[in-house]
Amino acid sequence: MPSVYATHEHHEFLAASREALGSPNLQLALSRLGETLAAGNRTAFERLPGSSLLRDKARAIKDETLAHLDAHLADLERAVTARGGHVHFADDGADAVAIVRKIIDSAGVKRVVKSKSMVTEEIHLNRHLEESGVEVTETDFGEFIIQVAGERPSHLVGPALHKTAEEMAECLNERFGVELTKEPHVMAQFARGLLRKKFAEADMGITGGNFLIAETGTVVIVSNEGNARLTTSVPRIMVSLVGIEKVIPKLADLPVFLKVLARAATGQKMSIYTSLITGPRKPGEGDGPEEFHLVLLDNGRSRILGSPMRESLFCIRCGACLNVCPVYRKIGGHAYGGTYSGPIGAVITPLFDGLKENHHQPHASSLCGACQVACPVKIQIPELLIRNRAALHAAHLVPRGEEFVYRVWSRLMRSPFWYRLLGRAAARLLPWFASQGWLARLPGPLAGWTACRDFPVPASQSFRDRWRDL
Repeated sequence: MPSVYATHEHHEFLAASREALGSPNLQLALSRLGETLAAGNRTAFERLPGSSLLRDKARAIKDETLAHLDAHLADLERAVTARGGHVHFADDGADAVAIVRKIIDSAGVKRVVKSKSMVTEEIHLNRHLEESGVEVTETDFGEFIIQVAGERPSHLVGPALHKTAEEMAECLNERFGVELTKEPHVMAQFARGLLRKKFAEADMGITGGNFLIAETGTVVIVSNEGNARLTTSVPRIMVSLVGIEKVIPKLADLPVFLKVLARAATGQKMSIYTSLITGPRKPGEGDGPEEFHLVLLDNGRSRILGSPMRESLFCIRCGACLNVCPVYRKIGGHAYGGTYSGPIGAVITPLFDGLKENHHQPHASSLCGACQVACPVKIQIPELLIRNRAALHAAHLVPRGEEFVYRVWSRLMRSPFWYRLLGRAAARLLPWFASQGWLARLPGPLAGWTACRDFPVPASQSFRDRWRDL
C-alpha cells in the first residue's frame, strides 16, 4: 500500500507540502512530535549538569576530526585491516553499490538482513540489490513497516513516524493476510516471529554506523531494538556502509557522543543497545561475522568539507532538529523529496543532490533557530540555510519576479524615510479590511501569508513614534 507521498520528486515540494497539510492522519501522527521527542530532548538536557559544555566538547571533537580527516581515515583503515577486516572507499553511490554487489557475488549471497541505515537509503541500495535478485529484509520495525508499504523513511530516527498505529496494522494485514490489531505489542510480536527466521537464513548483514573509531577500527551502532545486534552477529558476512564524516579519533571520545546522541534523539540517558564491532569473529568467539567489510562513502562529502558548508558534516543524525522544526512538524519528511528531511535535510540535500533540483528546500524554514538550540553539536543551521539561499541567488535560480520583489523590499527597508512612510500607510489602511484586529486575507502575492492563518493588523502607533513621544 504505497503512500502518495512516496511519489513526489524534489521539484514538487510545494505540491507535496499542500498535500501533507491536507492529510488528517499525517497531521495526527506529526502532532505527537512536540509532546514526545521534542519534549524529551529538552528535558533530558535540562537534567544533565553541564550539558552545554558537553555539547561544546562534542562539537570541538567533530571540528578537529574534520580538520585532519585524511589522517584519521588512514588510521581507521590500518586499524580495521590489522584486525582482519576489509576497507573499501566509494566515491559515490554507484561505487558503493558496485562494491557491495561484488562482495555478494563473490560469496554467493542470496539473502540479506539490514539494520537501520540512512546511508543505504541515500544510495538506494535496497532497490539495486533487489534488481540483482537478492532478497533484502529491513529488520528495524519502522524500516520493516515502510519496506512493506513501499515507502521511504520520513524521519532520521523514526522511519515510520508519519504513520498512525491503525495505518501500520492495516499495512501488515494487507501484505501478510493476517488480522493484527493496532496495539504495538501485537504488531511487534508478529514482526519478531517473521524476522527471526530471516536472521537465521541470511548470508549477509548490512548496517550503517553511528560512529567509526579510528584508533581501534571499531564500528559503533546505537539502537533501541535488538535487530542491529542480530544483524551483526548471526550472518556469516557483515558489511557496514558509513559516511566518511562519521569517524572520531579515539575510543575515549565515544562517551561524549553517546551522552548527547540519545538525549537529543529520544530523550533517553542512553540508548538500549550500543554495539561496538571491531573486525570479524576471532578463533574461540561464539558469534560475530566470519568476514567483515567497511565501505566508506564520500558521495560529495569531500566537496562539502572544503566549502563554507563544512559545518553540516558535524551532524550525528539524531533527528533533534526535525522534532522542533515548525515546518517539519506540519509537512513531515516525505514532502522534502530527498533522503534527509527537516532543517538539516534542507541544508545537505541541495549539497548532495543539487541546488537547482532542490531550490525550495533552503526556504523551508522560518529561521526561528529552534533547530540550532536542539542540536547536540550546536550546528548553526539557520546560518547554513541562509548560505544556501545566497547560493541560489548567485546561481540565478531565484525566479525573476521574486528577485525583483526582494530587491525593492531591500531598498525600502534600508531607507528610514520609506520605512516610516510604509509603516504609517499600513497602520492607517489595513484596519479597514480587518475584523477584530485580524486580516483573514492579504491582497495579491501576499495572500500566501494568510492561506493557513490570519495576519495581525499593525499597531496604530509604531515603536519609533512611541519612543519619540516618551
